[in-house]
Amino acid sequence: MSARRTLIAGNWKMNGLAADALALAGGLAEKMKAAGDVNFDMLICPPAIQISVAVAAVQGSGIQVGGQDNHWNASGAHTGDTSVNMLKDAGCSCAIVGHSERRTDHAETDQIVKDKAAAAQAAGLIAVICIGETEEQRDAGKTLDVNGSQIAGSVPDGSTAANTVIAYEPVWAIGTGRTPTNDEVQEVHAFIRGELAKKIGDNEAAKTRILYGGSMNPGNSKDLLALADVDGGLIGGASLKVDDFWTVAQNA
Repeated sequence: MSARRTLIAGNWKMNGLAADALALAGGLAEKMKAAGDVNFDMLICPPAIQISVAVAAVQGSGIQVGGQDNHWNASGAHTGDTSVNMLKDAGCSCAIVGHSERRTDHAETDQIVKDKAAAAQAAGLIAVICIGETEEQRDAGKTLDVNGSQIAGSVPDGSTAANTVIAYEPVWAIGTGRTPTNDEVQEVHAFIRGELAKKIGDNEAAKTRILYGGSMNPGNSKDLLALADVDGGLIGGASLKVDDFWTVAQNA
């Protein structure tokens, strides 16, 4: 695990106004600056309209800012969408694609996720590609099948450890407070790395960061982050409070 630098990523989802974004990003920036040399990377993904506020607030702290989604086209007649070039222009280094809420609320398929990830990579952004099974799929014993097929269908050919992060989010554990056991998390993460190796080769798969994204919080993060194939977290609720998010990062 030492070869893979831990990534603590916060997905703010559809939360916060400009003042909230300023307070949250600014509070984290102060902690990062005071901490000096840290052994993790920190990423915050605010709503698109708050990206510029967050970028300004974290300047000089080393905290990265990302988008929560992007369109697969570089520009054009796509009302309400955000292009990778707009994200990059606003100061983003990453973009989340294929989050379970996008797959569910917007009926995004593996192919759409793959196209969005490829667009992000082509623009020089890191694509944070989300995968994960629903409760129904889990109860049917299809956890590994679902994650395997999503890796095969959602990760662009030619992806590398430098331009790709995988986030495993068991859909049934997001925002519910429920989490799989540590053994179950490690089993799925190790499986994902194996499937990734089929797609991008053993060497790149071994270097690719795989985040856990199902209700990681200050209480469970230490044990989760200690697992061999867990290289960080994609954190929702706990990323909306400076102290909670910072505690998770400290547990890295």
